[in-house]
Amino acid sequence: MNDLILRAARGLPTPRPPVWFMRQAGRYQASYRKLRERYTLPEMVRHPEVAAEVTLAPVRELGVDAAILFADITTPLYGMGVELEIVEGKGPVFARPIRSVEDLKALRPLEAERDVPFILEAIRMLKEQLEVPLIGFAGAPFTLAAYLVEGGPSRRFLQVKTLMYKEEALFHRLMELLTENMAHYLQAQIRAGADLVQVFDSWVGTLSPADYQRYVQPHMARLFALLQPLGVPVIHFGVQTMGLLWEMKKAGGDVLGLDHHTPLPWAREVLGTTPVQGNLDPAVLLAPKGVIRREVQRILQENAGRPGHIFNLGHGLLPETPETHVRYVVDLIKEVSG
Repeated sequence: MNDLILRAARGLPTPRPPVWFMRQAGRYQASYRKLRERYTLPEMVRHPEVAAEVTLAPVRELGVDAAILFADITTPLYGMGVELEIVEGKGPVFARPIRSVEDLKALRPLEAERDVPFILEAIRMLKEQLEVPLIGFAGAPFTLAAYLVEGGPSRRFLQVKTLMYKEEALFHRLMELLTENMAHYLQAQIRAGADLVQVFDSWVGTLSPADYQRYVQPHMARLFALLQPLGVPVIHFGVQTMGLLWEMKKAGGDVLGLDHHTPLPWAREVLGTTPVQGNLDPAVLLAPKGVIRREVQRILQENAGRPGHIFNLGHGLLPETPETHVRYVVDLIKEVSG
């Protein structure tokens, strides 16, 4: 097996940085768009053979060094009794936002084999076919709490912050519930065969460092502590989290994912020997190939050959991205060891 990403995630030397992309299975791919003509997103996730096919496609088409399980961060919430709908162009919309103790009581503990057996079956199917490591993933407690309290995507996050500040005990109860359930969800993925996992805290960048310390850090530390005995690397990623990076390191995770707002040399200085992942701006892949080459080379030069670097984007691939440009990035990375 190609184990470059596993070695890099443990801070070991590699002949070149491993490369994969967040949202490497998605609408920029012709093969994905064809499947979406037949299935909704939840249907794709709930059919293990379809989820496995979508997961495998970028590995075959791009030559990336890792596969990431095709699912959605909201997938386990269905198993907790949450009613939601994925609205095209908008994202998840929740029928009953969590705003009170009664709302919280409506949530039930997740039992992976009962509630998301299709996820575990997809992992088992993939492990029979993959020659690169498989990444499992889950949403982080705060990001899931933000969705649940806001009732869907948000720009200002006023509802979740109001709950956080005015009903601190209730907020922590929600975070505790999500922490335990996401730990269980990730443990199940690992036991099914995931070689490493990523925790996506997509919305935590809306918080100040002080708020992160008080409201989020203890729960993230608990999550990583529950995963640690299973012995697989864990990637800790957030968006617009440059100001939180040191606190995120203290919370835990073997690898810190960097968004494209965070300078790589600065992050490596702050984090010391902690491995990093990132951090090309996804919009660069819409540019001419000469610009792509320049920016890829810049990031590689900024890392200066230090071990523990996984090449990725600062966020997910954009739907408008030309497939040839994604493959071009992979080829550029592989030139390093050529």
